[in-house]
Amino acid sequence: MRQLPFGLGLVEGFYGRQWRDEDRIACLRFIAGTGYRYYLYAPKGDAVLRRRWSERWDTAGERGMRAIAECCAEAGLDWGFGLSPLGLVEDPSPLNLRRLRDKVRYLESFGARMQCVLFDDMPRNVHALAAAQLDIFAEVMSVSEAGHALVCPSYYSTDPVLERVFGAMPADYWEELGAGLPRETGIFWTGDRVCAESHDAAGLGEIAARFARKPVLWDNYPVNDGARGSNFLRIDAFRGRGSELAELTQAHFVNPMNQCWLSRIALQSLALLYQQGPAYDADAAFAYCLRAQCEEALAAQLAADLDALQREGLSALSGARLAQMRARYAEFHSPLAEEIRDWLHGGYAFDPACLTD
Repeated sequence: MRQLPFGLGLVEGFYGRQWRDEDRIACLRFIAGTGYRYYLYAPKGDAVLRRRWSERWDTAGERGMRAIAECCAEAGLDWGFGLSPLGLVEDPSPLNLRRLRDKVRYLESFGARMQCVLFDDMPRNVHALAAAQLDIFAEVMSVSEAGHALVCPSYYSTDPVLERVFGAMPADYWEELGAGLPRETGIFWTGDRVCAESHDAAGLGEIAARFARKPVLWDNYPVNDGARGSNFLRIDAFRGRGSELAELTQAHFVNPMNQCWLSRIALQSLALLYQQGPAYDADAAFAYCLRAQCEEALAAQLAADLDALQREGLSALSGARLAQMRARYAEFHSPLAEEIRDWLHGGYAFDPACLTD
């Protein structure tokens, strides 16, 4: 097992409505051409990776996984799965641990090069949480042949919302994980908030000391999957980040929107951020990425509607204004315009049931 060399990654890790298979494959080709190195298939809505983690995909699901593997091999992307073994921390019985080892072998049979265990957003009632999770990770690695391994902790941010929802973090949780995981293992971190507006050297340096390694950044921009986030289309370029993150993190992964094609605008801007370094200008990057992803008229319309889509949100659009926007985007014929129309008609409304699927 080796530490991840620094690079950009896409982690398909959102709740709610999932990407279509053909859109995903097109996006993987796109990010590879833009300069990304990594991809993790980890949608919370795929029950075979979470609620029904010990099961296997049906024939159609396996066909989709083989398509991902083929595409990543052709595009030069290192890829893997994000396995969220819901309930295993509470019940690590010999039978469940055998099922876990079998699942790891099954996942890697598709050619995955990264093995990722996600302990995020799980109800739990375990006192020695870090020790229990280290035991599970050890079981995974006992049969894994992947070249890289990553872990997402249960407490992946200093955001107080995590303790409000999942209870108080055990004392020394981060330090115990850092001490128990092999040094080559990456540990995900979202920043000072679950959806951080910026990342700075002080905050990343502090968690690096507690993890005993640089964190792997899980950047929750432009993701928009929550009850509040689904009200917005986060199409703006990346802001509040600088290319110095390459020195402060092991890698920089991005969690995209439920809207696959619209996510490309922000994804391309992050590649520009690292390519241009201190010369990066978010406004110029936004304009450039719009032109790259859209026909001229649609790019101009999105630029004009940025505030409405990104900051005001769907719930703030009055009846007349909403009708006008629906009519306006009906004039365009592209996958991006299709996603906007669908969003304007409520097609991406948040469903609380997605949190328990």
